[in-house]
Amino acid sequence: MTDADVDGSHIATLILTFIYRYMKELVEQGYVYIAQPPLYLVKKGKEQAYAWNEEQRKLQVEKIGGGKDDSVNVQRYKGLGEMNSEQLWETTMNPGTRTLKQITIESAAEADRIFSMLMGDEVAPRRDFIESHARYAKLDI
Repeated sequence: MTDADVDGSHIATLILTFIYRYMKELVEQGYVYIAQPPLYLVKKGKEQAYAWNEEQRKLQVEKIGGGKDDSVNVQRYKGLGEMNSEQLWETTMNPGTRTLKQITIESAAEADRIFSMLMGDEVAPRRDFIESHARYAKLDI
């Protein structure tokens, strides 16, 4: 389990790369999962809903606030530490309501490939990747 933002994604990539390189059998046997905490809480009065991405946030603003951002309170979680224990249980840890992604050999191998390219000694592949993907960056500021 890592934060729902881009920093959490980077940490998850590092962890998956480590597991893939040194404990590959865990992935092969289906024991590795990623818990998916929400990125937003959309709230108006007593009505509230969690959203795991920007598209879901917009849908909840439409549903709860009639599409008006200023009619709802949107809390963006910068990290797991901003959630109280009940929220974390309800959204990410409760077996009845949580969302888990099982890691496959293909996804772990891809994490390893990307990590090696971005952190490796060869500058050219890293520069090419950054230049070709920069327009897709979502700045978390």
